[in-house]
Amino acid sequence: MEKIRILATTEWEDERIDKVITSEVTTLSRSFIQKLIKDGQLFVNGVSAKANYRVKEGDDILFSIPKAIEPDILPEKMDLDILYEDDSLLIINKPKDMVVHPAPGHYSGTLVNGILYHCKGNLSGINGILRPGIVHRIDKDTTGALIVCKSDIAHNYIAEQLKEHSITRKYFAIVHGVIKEEEGTIKGAIGRDPMDRKKMCINEKNGKYAVTHFKVLERFADYTYVSCQLETGRTHQIRVHMTSIGHPLLGDEIYGNRPSKFKLQGQTLHAGIIGFIHPITKEYMEFQAPLPEYFAHLLDIL
Repeated sequence: MEKIRILATTEWEDERIDKVITSEVTTLSRSFIQKLIKDGQLFVNGVSAKANYRVKEGDDILFSIPKAIEPDILPEKMDLDILYEDDSLLIINKPKDMVVHPAPGHYSGTLVNGILYHCKGNLSGINGILRPGIVHRIDKDTTGALIVCKSDIAHNYIAEQLKEHSITRKYFAIVHGVIKEEEGTIKGAIGRDPMDRKKMCINEKNGKYAVTHFKVLERFADYTYVSCQLETGRTHQIRVHMTSIGHPLLGDEIYGNRPSKFKLQGQTLHAGIIGFIHPITKEYMEFQAPLPEYFAHLLDIL
């Protein structure tokens, strides 16, 4: 049982208590906070809070988070697209609409379920039972190359390269509008959107340093086909950065907010190239994941 205490500052004056808590503790949802209130488990200045309570400066907010019971994650036989495999790691070409690791509402059908079956449980355990072998991730609707680690030695070695930004990660995307420049660099710290905790945004005050390099591959009437190379790897980095320069990704329903005449499942973004130093051989390796059929077909149409 983890106890959390929040001392309300003047910026939260007269805000609903559930909004204050979810803004301060971004891993919690409003529905979770509202259930705590309903169960009488959330206290303000020592008294059980009501759902409509509005915070005052100096309020002492106290509540406890029950220890999560981790579910059993079962191996599932899947037709995985494996680009490379050895005793230390494998490179997966992740399809669209596949969640990388289990989470509430997604305890089956994830990449982790598939690699548990394929690797017979021989995966790094550093990220715990919910994320065995997972050293980095890509969004559900993003396709492409992903490293999976079979041992803790491999996991630590790849994680260090990710931390140092020395891994080559090149993505391919179709964006709205015609980009005039041949190439460019976007710099802008990325952090949680203060108005919507489910989104990220350019947030120089509370965000993390982020850099994306882009290059125009082909121009169309209303769209541009680009490659994006990550210098850093923040959540939704390419989607946020391209939106910030007025060229959101085609199909991006969260950051794009532009009508599309194409029937798409999320953003047109593909992790096409990944390169790194192998944890055992210490040699540089690079892999390319072919564009998914829908992406290549869309380019033909354009």
